[in-house]
Amino acid sequence: MKKNKFVISTIILIIGGFITKFLSMVIKIVMTRLVGTEGIGLYMLVNPTFMLFIAICVLGMPTAISKLVSEDKRNNKKLVSSALIIAIVINILIVVTILISSKFIAYNLLHEPRTYYSIIAIGLVLPFISISSILRGYFFGKQKMIPHVVSNITEDITRLISIILFTPLFLIKGLEYAVSFLILSNIISELTSIVILFFFLPKNFKITKNDITPNLSNIKDILEISLPTTGSRLIGTIGMFFEPIILTYFLIKNGFSNQYILNEYGILNGYVMPLILLPSFFTGAISQALLPIVSQGYANKKYQYIKNKIKQALFFSLLIGIPATIIFVFIPQIPLQIIFNTTQGIKYIKVLAIVCLLHYIQSPLTAALQAIGKSKQAMYGTLIGMLLRTIVLIICCNVGLGIWSLVIASSINIIYVTIHHIIDVKKNIYQLDNKIKKRSNSKI
Repeated sequence: MKKNKFVISTIILIIGGFITKFLSMVIKIVMTRLVGTEGIGLYMLVNPTFMLFIAICVLGMPTAISKLVSEDKRNNKKLVSSALIIAIVINILIVVTILISSKFIAYNLLHEPRTYYSIIAIGLVLPFISISSILRGYFFGKQKMIPHVVSNITEDITRLISIILFTPLFLIKGLEYAVSFLILSNIISELTSIVILFFFLPKNFKITKNDITPNLSNIKDILEISLPTTGSRLIGTIGMFFEPIILTYFLIKNGFSNQYILNEYGILNGYVMPLILLPSFFTGAISQALLPIVSQGYANKKYQYIKNKIKQALFFSLLIGIPATIIFVFIPQIPLQIIFNTTQGIKYIKVLAIVCLLHYIQSPLTAALQAIGKSKQAMYGTLIGMLLRTIVLIICCNVGLGIWSLVIASSINIIYVTIHHIIDVKKNIYQLDNKIKKRSNSKI
């Protein structure tokens, strides 16, 4: 049963992921119908800010907790309570920052006063997201995927019901209030998720006064993993935030029209990237299942076992990625037509599909590095990749390549980061091989 745990965990996450993907799609449809195009426009305007603050408030703690719990070397109650202490401190600082800067963000950065209440709503939601993320990390570490799946499904159903029931009431007051509620609805859904996750906790899992005493060793261990993980996510989030700004500025400067940029950028981000990154949904599930298993194996010095699991994860990722790549290269019009009812973007898909085969194995490689305590190496690779991407984007825009500038820059980023991770994983596996040989020799 233990040997099949990785496969079973992956299957559970994939099935649960399918259901939550479907529910997320239904939520988006309902939101669009309730608040209209203008309302969705306001929501999407605030969304990057929301994602940025989530990355900061969560601070990579689900990954850290998952790794540390799976090692089974610490008091898990003290570990979770230490994570909660970190989360409380960070969230207080973020909420205060949001309340102070909400007008500046709305008026000066987003240039849309109607986003003011939505930004305040973000501050109210963040603490609940932090708590549920920490609990999920605990269950991942225990290699129990059912609580995560059940809580996610319940969370989405609760959010859907609350949006249907209460959004019309907020619409009476004004569109900006309705959009604010779309963000506030996360409080209801996250609370539901927290209750479900608490229900799955062991009966003897009761945090006492002794458990909530700050444990500096645990806090140090959590931050050593979570900070580099957060760094990687923030690099990606910040890079995505500046992408349209850089692209638009340099393309207009070099004679491209707003209409061309809007149209081609919309095709690339609306059709091409969502389609090509579809297999990443499966590889993401593989990575989530891989992290606690490799962490536990590494902690118990089962080096041959973790080598096999990393290879297995890469094999499964390629098993999904190679057929998808073949379809995207030779018959991209079929999935485009089925999913988006369009054939626009075929020329971009044929180029990006080959490069994205590397992207499909990037997530398991990152998880492997995090599991063996090499989060910093993964972060450095992501940072250099993003800097390289930005430099290439600026150069290509200035030599008149149009939207192909973004295609080339994204491709170089994927190639560099994946190769960086492959080299790091191979280097660490080589070190594991040496440890395996030493252990074999010592037995002789």
